[in-house]
Amino acid sequence: MATMQCPAAAAARIGGLLPIGTSKESSGRARGKRMQVVMRRGSAASSNRLSLVQALSQQAAAQSQRSLQNLVMEVAKYVNPPRSTDANNLEEALMSVPNLESIPYDLVRRAADYEIRDVKSYVVAETTMSGRSGFDFSSSGQAFNTLAAYLFGKNSKRSEMAMTTPVMTNRGQSEGEKMDMTTPVIQQRRAGEGQWRMSFVLPAKYNEDAPLPVDSAVSIRRVPAKTVAVAVFSGFVTDDEVKRREQALRRALLKDPVVRVKADAQPEVAQYNPPFTLPFMRRNEVSLEIENVLSS
Repeated sequence: MATMQCPAAAAARIGGLLPIGTSKESSGRARGKRMQVVMRRGSAASSNRLSLVQALSQQAAAQSQRSLQNLVMEVAKYVNPPRSTDANNLEEALMSVPNLESIPYDLVRRAADYEIRDVKSYVVAETTMSGRSGFDFSSSGQAFNTLAAYLFGKNSKRSEMAMTTPVMTNRGQSEGEKMDMTTPVIQQRRAGEGQWRMSFVLPAKYNEDAPLPVDSAVSIRRVPAKTVAVAVFSGFVTDDEVKRREQALRRALLKDPVVRVKADAQPEVAQYNPPFTLPFMRRNEVSLEIENVLSS
């Protein structure tokens, strides 16, 4: 008996769409197998992409964790800093100092209201402040951000440097050699100009090879070794408070038979703590350069 063929299948064979002897059912099975192969390949590709995404996510998470750990360690230096163990009074005992690299000095002796230090030479990055005050929010904030940008990579080597303490503000003449490359936070006012300078103390490993500032407002300077008298105080730093502390230090030094304030000495203010520190926990210093009476 002749096998009945589907008209569509017969037409397909005549048109060359199906090989002779191939039924519609077998053609469907072949298409199904091809689709399965394509699906398996797509599934494998998706699996590979998913594995890559997972690997990248794990790597990013590990980097984020390390960054977070580093951030926590840095914040801990500020939030839970060590307190002085050789304080003169309760005020000093309550003060805290971040666990950061600081200005190198030798303590010569300690009096009731001040101490004498032989300060070793160090290098600073400094900028001139825009206002006539060294402690108003606008001018000090702008100067701080300018110096912080240099410290954190806005320099010729694009290198980040460790934060130090204190930040210095001074109003003395810019002594020391200006390097060609043009903490405490130090603030100082230029004598006769009414302008203050803010300085970041660079880590000790940087000398004349410190990275060049990209911002022309920042200059690098080596501060020469000197002997200073230092008075410590807490609270917020203001112009009036600095003036009061300076005058008290000068009066106390007039009674010292060994040293005297240099004729051109201008006060220098060191601030050791970040802005969120409670006033009674802040450590500030006002210092004046002195000379030995017997050697002059």
